Amino acid sequence: MLQEVLALFGLSPAQLSPELPPALIHAGADHLLLAVQERATLSAMRYSLEAGRDLMRRAGLTTILLLWAENRQCFHSRNAFAAGGVYEDPATGAATAALAGYLRDIGWEHGGHIEVIQGEDMGQRSCLHAAIPPEQGSSIRVSGRARLMEPAH
Repeated sequence: MLQEVLALFGLSPAQLSPELPPALIHAGADHLLLAVQERATLSAMRYSLEAGRDLMRRAGLTTILLLWAENRQCFHSRNAFAAGGVYEDPATGAATAALAGYLRDIGWEHGGHIEVIQGEDMGQRSCLHAAIPPEQGSSIRVSGRARLMEPAH
């Protein structure tokens, strides 16, 4: 499945971060994590919505989380949500919780919390914060700021 996802986004294995290997992460829903080495790669995210929806449904994925680590506690993300019929989600708390649990489980030095900046490249910047207790399996607390949603008329 990884090769198919890389092809979907036009990525090569050399563009992925060796520090954060691709992983299936879970916090109530399944997300595929792809961490890239350069911020520009994240900004250039493009894929076919139809092909993404098909792949994500076959793989049982809710989102594909593309991530760039600015440092040990600050991440920039884009979250492809083709399975839900949306090209990209500007704020995904479930994916942030899954990421935080993954970082804790691999021993990433996060200092008990991370910040995820999402939606920036689509003009809808959100900032999600995850508090990470040290005990494996314990709950991750996610909070943050997202853009104001206008009511439908």
